[in-house]
Amino acid sequence: MTESHYIGRFAPSPSGELHFGSLIAALGSYLRARSQDGIWRVRIEDIDPPREVPGAAETILRQLEHYGLHWDGDILWQSQRHNAYREALAWLFEQGLSYNCTCSRARIQSLGGIYDGHCRTLAHGPEHAAVRIKQQHPVTQFYDVLRGDIQADRHLAQEDFIIHRRDGLFAYNLAVVVDDHFQGITEIVRGADLIEPTVRQISLYQQFGWQAPDYIHLPLALNEQGAKLSKQNHAPALPQGDPRPVLIDALRFMGQNVALEWQDMNVEELLQYAVKNWTLETVPASSIVNSAFSNASC
Repeated sequence: MTESHYIGRFAPSPSGELHFGSLIAALGSYLRARSQDGIWRVRIEDIDPPREVPGAAETILRQLEHYGLHWDGDILWQSQRHNAYREALAWLFEQGLSYNCTCSRARIQSLGGIYDGHCRTLAHGPEHAAVRIKQQHPVTQFYDVLRGDIQADRHLAQEDFIIHRRDGLFAYNLAVVVDDHFQGITEIVRGADLIEPTVRQISLYQQFGWQAPDYIHLPLALNEQGAKLSKQNHAPALPQGDPRPVLIDALRFMGQNVALEWQDMNVEELLQYAVKNWTLETVPASSIVNSAFSNASC
């Protein structure tokens, strides 16, 4: 039997507890990895302290375990990866692939929100400056294993986007690419809200000369108003009681076959059944979450 080289991951930010929308991303990535006899990693993306909630990371890990989603190996904490990000930034700068930018947010907003490359040739120093990638090979489309070819906004794809913020924090697009490459991630399964930055991340892979992973963007869980369930929208945290009914709702949301006798199964048995019967072909491109999850209290 051929050994699988599939490596997937779930990478939440500790800005609050997991909600039903988070569970879709976690469960979908878990089932995809396990159905491929692959490895499933968990990474905590804690590189934006102003947005983080104290204790949220530990709560997220407890929630994953409560719902039977056990990961392989050690947790990767982005807050412990600053040296790797600095090395990546230094390499890009040495290759002439990045530059310092002192433009204000107000100036960029006056341009319609898309940066015009004003500082590209001005050779600013690092003081009070953000670092931008020098976009030379914009990615205007990519293939999604679930959705097929996805076209990007051409202006957004061509933009010299920020990879190190003016406040000294590392940008999400840089950190996620460096870490996915470091962990050997072969396929990224995540929510459709992250389709837009995918072309920027693929362009970074190309700048570094690395092989980009495959991508699957799962449908978003939406409330009755059509807004995605999110921490910003005060989506209720996952229930702390019996996880099985919530897992069943998540499986149905993703179009999966649900065992008629699931109430006679424990969590481990239910997930084993879900792995055995996982099929990407029945996952819808979009779906509406049951109102119970959009309106329930935490």
